[in-house]
Amino acid sequence: MTLSFELDPAVSPALRDDVLGLWADVSNEGGSVGFVPPVTADDIRPELVKHLVAMAEGRTRLLVGRDGTGVVAATAFLTYNTHRLMKHWVWLYTVMVHPRHQGKGYGRDLLAAAADAARGLDGIEAIRLTCRGGLGLERFYGSCGYKEVGRIPGAIRVAPGDDRDDILMLLPLA
Repeated sequence: MTLSFELDPAVSPALRDDVLGLWADVSNEGGSVGFVPPVTADDIRPELVKHLVAMAEGRTRLLVGRDGTGVVAATAFLTYNTHRLMKHWVWLYTVMVHPRHQGKGYGRDLLAAAADAARGLDGIEAIRLTCRGGLGLERFYGSCGYKEVGRIPGAIRVAPGDDRDDILMLLPLA
């Protein structure tokens, strides 16, 4: 089974709830998406609302991957850079694949779909993202074509005494 991807799906209460559930499930399985377990959908809701507002303002685009049954299995947010000298690249945020789909290649599929979506955006030449050190994510992103271009040691405090590097990755689209 493969995922079907859609850029800018209509935001309905069902889609909102699916993304919240995905985000909570990924977080609670230790995924590096801005939270540490345990979390609930209510804990995540304010962050999702920020993304939804940015989408309504045209600053962010949502990419959704659905499994064969139509359930949201993966998401990523592409966010335009607002600095006038950096409008030629986008940020990729909150890259998530549901834990039940781990190991099926869906993460690679999601990143490929995000790159395809970014290539379709006027004037976009690259994607930047950050990832949390200590989980091997930089190796995964590297295997998908991203290059590590910066690292800030100990910038992410997961818990007292558990600081992780903030790793900056870049994918040129040309």
